[in-house]
Amino acid sequence: MRFASVIPQALSFHQTLGGSMTTLYKRSATSLSAAAIIAACSLSSGACAQTAPAAAPEAAAPGPFTANVTVVNDYRYRGISQSNFQPAIQGGFDYAHSSGFYVGNWNSSISWISDAASTAGNNASAPIEMDFYAGFKHEWSKGFAADIGVLQYYYPTSNLSAFATNPNTTELYVAQNFTFDAITGYLKFSYAVTPLFGTQNSSGSNYTDLTVNYDTGVWGLSLNGHVGYQAVAGSLADGSASNASLYSYADWKLGVTKDFGSGFAGAVAYVGTNAKNGAYMNPNAQNLGKAGFLISLTKTF
Repeated sequence: MRFASVIPQALSFHQTLGGSMTTLYKRSATSLSAAAIIAACSLSSGACAQTAPAAAPEAAAPGPFTANVTVVNDYRYRGISQSNFQPAIQGGFDYAHSSGFYVGNWNSSISWISDAASTAGNNASAPIEMDFYAGFKHEWSKGFAADIGVLQYYYPTSNLSAFATNPNTTELYVAQNFTFDAITGYLKFSYAVTPLFGTQNSSGSNYTDLTVNYDTGVWGLSLNGHVGYQAVAGSLADGSASNASLYSYADWKLGVTKDFGSGFAGAVAYVGTNAKNGAYMNPNAQNLGKAGFLISLTKTF
């Protein structure tokens, strides 16, 4: 999952990049849907006169393995486009044990690494992001579950020498999920134990995420809100400026999710950041954190 800030060796002060799990808690503009099965007994001419109607069968409980696939018009991670405002295809697999242990993988098409290399006059190819995560979740009180885990972002890349710092990143995270009737959400804190997505000297960067959802109870619609803050640690290699002064920013999202049933869910959202111009740019000098609309369709298996 996807932020993006690799600094090619040829770039001295600007990050040129292009990176909404599925989300672990994502996972950026998606929502898992649940299917309900309703059975009815149709009576006519006394055919069921002396037989009580059969009870509606309960929906099957989800198994320990689940999978999902999403198409979205723009892959945003922490508000920053990872696909240069172009569509992306995403998908993943998860295993959840009854003990609370879980492990999973999530993947998405991206373009920001090749875009950054191109801007610097180099050739590098990394068309996919692969995320691997594992953790433990425990419901310590009804409606309240604590979650702790580790997440590895991996970018299979050719010609990695075009970059000063490897973009692969490892984060530790802790989260508190909450449920109040129709309101659900979580507060999550992620901490990078490696340089953050290729940003030099940035180990110790962190991201705080508050997400809240409200089930309207109407037509399968839920309202979604999110605010987050990406703090980038460290300083430039020459010590001339702190990474925080250049690359730290806040992001937000307001959206609506529609549960279509049978594992299908659609989402529409408006997202944006206050990232500084020049910090996260594409080859056309556009701010990859500018506000925009997201439209996605997810199928959960």
